[in-house]
Amino acid sequence: MTNETRIPATKITGVYGAIVKFAARKMMGHVPDSVGVLWHNQAVMKDAMGIGRKVEGWRELKPDLASYAAMASAATIGCSFCLDFNYFMAHNHGLDETKVREVPRWREPTVFTTLERQVMEYAEAASQTPPAVTDELSAVLLGELGPAALVELAARVSFMNMTARMNVALGIHSEEFAAACGLPPLTVPSADSAAA
Repeated sequence: MTNETRIPATKITGVYGAIVKFAARKMMGHVPDSVGVLWHNQAVMKDAMGIGRKVEGWRELKPDLASYAAMASAATIGCSFCLDFNYFMAHNHGLDETKVREVPRWREPTVFTTLERQVMEYAEAASQTPPAVTDELSAVLLGELGPAALVELAARVSFMNMTARMNVALGIHSEEFAAACGLPPLTVPSADSAAA
């Protein structure tokens, strides 16, 4: 497998392009190659980014749980771009980097609480094809989080599924955001945890 995208990036032009490049540089320090790939269909890119901004505005689910859920979903799907980007964003939002970097192998470390593990289990189960969320896990999370936060959890995981599956299908890979800000690399699951 190469690290090249399946559709070559194109030049980002025009007024809207200048706005997109400015926003990307402000948020990430540079314009990711993936923006050039998505620029081929600006309506898709604009709508996906718009939904992403709205998702970031949801507040029923605690930020750390939201981050763990998104990353567990991305890890299940295999989106290195999503994992790296969410690790970078968790760092920027001041979340516990030690925990965040362990999400790809969340079953192994002892740093996570029972609720955090249940949220990641839910995200992983919802990211399976077909989804494998159980009534039992949903009932536990409903009791722990409440209905509004559980709806948000399901929606966040669904949005990450859309984003991650699109990135994987287009061959969009990690652009090393986390490494650029000095974060240690994300952990990788052991063979035992990957089989779980």
